[in-house]
Amino acid sequence: MNEFYIMQQEKETEQQILDAVDKFLIRIKPAVHQLEADDEYPEEIVAQMQEMGLFGAVIDPKYGGLGLSVRTYAKIVERIACVWMSLTGVFNSHLIMAMSVQRFGTQQQKDKWLPLFASGEMRGALALTEANCGTDLQSIQTHAKRVGNDYLINGSKTWITNSLHGSCFALLVKTNPNENPAHKGMSLFIAPKGPGFKMGKTLKKLGYKGIDTAEFFLDNYALPAENLIGLEEGHGLQHALGALALGRINVAARGVGVASAALKDSIQYSQLRKTFGKPICQHQSIQIYLADMALRVEAGRLLVDSAAVAFDKGERCDMEAGMAKLFATEAAMKNSTEALRIHGAYGYSTEFNVERYYRDAPLLAIGEGTNELQRIIIAKQLIEKNPL
Repeated sequence: MNEFYIMQQEKETEQQILDAVDKFLIRIKPAVHQLEADDEYPEEIVAQMQEMGLFGAVIDPKYGGLGLSVRTYAKIVERIACVWMSLTGVFNSHLIMAMSVQRFGTQQQKDKWLPLFASGEMRGALALTEANCGTDLQSIQTHAKRVGNDYLINGSKTWITNSLHGSCFALLVKTNPNENPAHKGMSLFIAPKGPGFKMGKTLKKLGYKGIDTAEFFLDNYALPAENLIGLEEGHGLQHALGALALGRINVAARGVGVASAALKDSIQYSQLRKTFGKPICQHQSIQIYLADMALRVEAGRLLVDSAAVAFDKGERCDMEAGMAKLFATEAAMKNSTEALRIHGAYGYSTEFNVERYYRDAPLLAIGEGTNELQRIIIAKQLIEKNPL
């Protein structure tokens, strides 16, 4: 009875949060189209997300976060991505950084940094990618040298979301470039902006507009040794990949959101548009499109939920997160293309949202590990879990 009561309470709390998110989205939706077209950073919307506590969504309440389950978090991400996918990147990148500290940091590091991250006072991202390596993280060139109680860091990072408007990063570097295998010489630091940290150019993108994606350079950038996550060198790649599991679930939920938006717009338009004397939703070819689109949305949503449940249980979920990310983002790609076909010439027009879905979807198939990489992860896990 007690357990049932707790479950009911959790369900009610989740619904209250989702209702608040829905009301927030109704308020901002009219402004989204122009903000995206102008590629303008949505300062006021970000401030509202901060007030709602979204920057502390999965951070433990004892550090000021909401302490939501990843299952609830994924539902929030899907809803927001259905209105404007870019917004989910603002807090996703930030929460990956926070998760690296929450899961792998020392107690002192958690006490110092997590309240700042949860409140949104300090916002940032995970800084992994470099000009010559994305998926192959063991090839990074950014390096840190211990000098007394500090590390001096030199190198550069690129394609970092939130790097312009953010103020702190989970920074992956090599502390021992000669280590073999390379990952044993990699470490992850909590890296606030400071002397030696220089912003580079902001990157122009096909989609994912309104949110900054940029490069930065580190020139004798000094960090105190106490900012090394876990205070032990050589575990940086594991820490980064552990936090990325949350990121992949987020990107998968975004995929469901974009696929769902494409479906909703197509259902509505197909009832309004008429050809040969009847709404196009009565034509069999359009009905087949709509049915397939709906199947992708529902299947993607179930895969995301499965991965989120595994994450919440503390289980290893790289295979489940990979499956969700792979399927849901490909669903976004396919649904946005089919929505374009259903809308015809209007789908190609910037007056409708369909062309935005079409531009936003490809990033999801690339970000947080390409879909080709997800297939490799899934296959390796299948073999590992089913040995002869």
